[in-house]
Amino acid sequence: MDSEVATRSIVWIGEGDCHDCVLLGGKAANLCHLAATHRVPPAFCLTAAAFDRALTRRPTIDEHASLASLSPDVYAELSEAYRGLGQRCGTDAPSVAVRSSALDEDGAVASFAGQHETYLNIVGPEAVAAAVVRCWASLCSPRALEYRRKHGLALDGARIAILVQQLIPADVSAVLFSANPVTGSRDEVVINASWGLGESIVGGTVTPDSYVVRKADLAVVSLQVAEKRRMTVMAAGGTREVDVPRFMRDQQVIGADQVGEMTRLAMALEERMGHPVDVECAYHAGQLHLLQCRPITTLIGSR
Repeated sequence: MDSEVATRSIVWIGEGDCHDCVLLGGKAANLCHLAATHRVPPAFCLTAAAFDRALTRRPTIDEHASLASLSPDVYAELSEAYRGLGQRCGTDAPSVAVRSSALDEDGAVASFAGQHETYLNIVGPEAVAAAVVRCWASLCSPRALEYRRKHGLALDGARIAILVQQLIPADVSAVLFSANPVTGSRDEVVINASWGLGESIVGGTVTPDSYVVRKADLAVVSLQVAEKRRMTVMAAGGTREVDVPRFMRDQQVIGADQVGEMTRLAMALEERMGHPVDVECAYHAGQLHLLQCRPITTLIGSR
């Protein structure tokens, strides 16, 4: 990585040097690898260089105080990038997801899934900047530090990048596994799907519909339709959980065509990444969007 790239604060997903994990962290770098061939929502990354520039001092293992606010120059770059994202999305004030992307995240040892903060439906440069600072602070949260201890990762000197991505107003969200995480079978894809944004699935506030699909012929070998009582929806300044309308609770959220499309996506991503993957995706207006792709760390190296 040349010196100019190493000091950049903003990198656009899918462009040029965005593949550099040293700069972007695993979450953002994985999307960079996939943006050219899959429907990944427009996004930019506030890099680890911006994180370094914004700190007045590096936190120690036992410090959990919030990190420094954005410096004026980084805030100016962030605001300009947000306006650029709006142009790509066709709106002056795009709604975005602000996601942490730690530099040792989504690797072969640890995925960090759920350890650092994510903020959804953030609108406006000031609100995005505030969410960025909160994501930075989550690097030193007790939960994240304990996760690092458990996995034998460095506690001092950790760095984090931030992904700012157009928020897809999902009709249906799903988490896909390109191998069965329960049985370890590499011959099956598992799909968990529910109404609304994916936070209900990831956060465990809803029991999603669950499909086990055989890779060889895309046949559904197991289907459990859950009673989906809650879903996450967009609300002013963020999101909220609401009751699922009664007539929708026992309905399957996806049909055969969508099962096939998501199964093929999981298989393609596994082949591209070279290992079993855990995928977050969403349907809006009939189109499937890829939101995240990380290794299934428990299956890497196993057969």
